[in-house]
Amino acid sequence: MKMKKTAQRRSFILQKLDEVGQVNVNELSELLGVSEVTIRNDLDKLEKNNLLIRAHGGAFKTNNLALTVTEKKRINHDIKRVIGKKAASLIKEDDSIILDSGTTTFEIGNNLSHFKRLTVISNALDIVNNLANFKNLEVFMPGGYLKEFSMSLVGPMAERNFKQLYCNKLFLGVDGIKPNLGVFTHYMEEAYLNQIMIEIAEEVIVVSDSSKFTRSGFAFISNFDKIDKLITDEKIDEETIEILQKKNVEVIIAKP
Repeated sequence: MKMKKTAQRRSFILQKLDEVGQVNVNELSELLGVSEVTIRNDLDKLEKNNLLIRAHGGAFKTNNLALTVTEKKRINHDIKRVIGKKAASLIKEDDSIILDSGTTTFEIGNNLSHFKRLTVISNALDIVNNLANFKNLEVFMPGGYLKEFSMSLVGPMAERNFKQLYCNKLFLGVDGIKPNLGVFTHYMEEAYLNQIMIEIAEEVIVVSDSSKFTRSGFAFISNFDKIDKLITDEKIDEETIEILQKKNVEVIIAKP
């Protein structure tokens, strides 16, 4: 079918999102009989109205909050790489760090190959698997049971083992940020484990692209009293920066 009217086309896209949770540019182009450029413009406009989340090659539903790790890695990937690189620049030789599970913390791991001596603690299978490529890192995995959706290990064993540890820096990935309240994730088990990580860390650094400021999660992790730094991208607004600075959080903007 050829659907020329913009409103009809965008309504169809949203209906499709409701049905299957995600859409693909190529498929929409064929279905609607318009160019991929037109579809991308539609998706961009719908994202500006907070009706969907753009990803490479398509889009996801906005209320499809709990995306899999694979899906998350496609969203804002370039921005996450820049944030990961900036975060890694804060790490020093001989540091002990925690990389919480998450797609932005995964990008931090990609920037650790030059360290001669570094201890990395992580409960994320994908991060630990990636770090295995770097010879000079001491990697510690506290254990637990696997939450496949986020590829992380959680539960009583993970909690007990984390309580025995101490680190210089915690890099915390989150699913939602409310400047007046704090940081959130989707799962209670992960929130509780994150709280333990915060308690054993000398410095707490949240890493998050600015889209997380428009979202929340089911489970509360922490208010900003316990967070030292937040690394994000240039799209964060000035009002949010001011709120965080008043809470003594150092806001670091990662630039390409």
